[in-house]
Amino acid sequence: MNPIRLGVNIDHIATVRNARGGDHPDPLRAARAVLAAGADGITMHLREDRRHIRDADVHAVKAAIAAPLNLEMAATGEMVRIALEVRPHACCLVPEKRTEVTTEGGLDVVAQHATLAPVVAALRAGGIRVSLFIDPDPKQLEASAAIGAPVVELHTGAYALGLPGELERLRAAAVSAAELGLECHAGHGLTFANTPPVAAFPEIRELNIGHFLVGEAVYVGLYAVIRRMKAIMDAARLLPPG
Repeated sequence: MNPIRLGVNIDHIATVRNARGGDHPDPLRAARAVLAAGADGITMHLREDRRHIRDADVHAVKAAIAAPLNLEMAATGEMVRIALEVRPHACCLVPEKRTEVTTEGGLDVVAQHATLAPVVAALRAGGIRVSLFIDPDPKQLEASAAIGAPVVELHTGAYALGLPGELERLRAAAVSAAELGLECHAGHGLTFANTPPVAAFPEIRELNIGHFLVGEAVYVGLYAVIRRMKAIMDAARLLPPG
């Protein structure tokens, strides 16, 4: 079985904390809990407006855990400076708008080549693995490879909404990513129900899931939620894709 990793996004632990202020619930405690349950890494999105994760959260988690930390961030000078200071295992560059509730789509790597290229180069020079969050589009895959990013994360939001043809688009993109020499990850809107078809694609090496897992944990706890998602992903690897 070709293994698949689970990265857990803990942003919305911080959302709950920030709703009332103070230190509870603590994102670092959540990071430790999900890793103890079998998650393979931690994802945190440090947004420009600091609406959930804060700078101190990133520093605390990086200092305290041995597992890979994936820092999601916009391609800005401020974020590059922070990333080079923190030195996470990986940085996933994502589009960011202050008015959005959550990330609404993938980066337009084709149109933003001149902006993204120096950011990718600076992060890689700092020893950080770079991922680009993109829609499952052939042109975006080719541009990602050309810009020097070793990893792409496919935006699964349209698939999660049940739009026709999106699973096939993801399958084709995963195959194309492998052919281009890119490591392929995926995430956004994934749940217990819709994860198996995506996890079955052998080219996809990692899923990053957050909001759904944190929401389910309200009912049954983080440990149970992570164990169930890991079991679902591992079982999907035994199924034929599609």
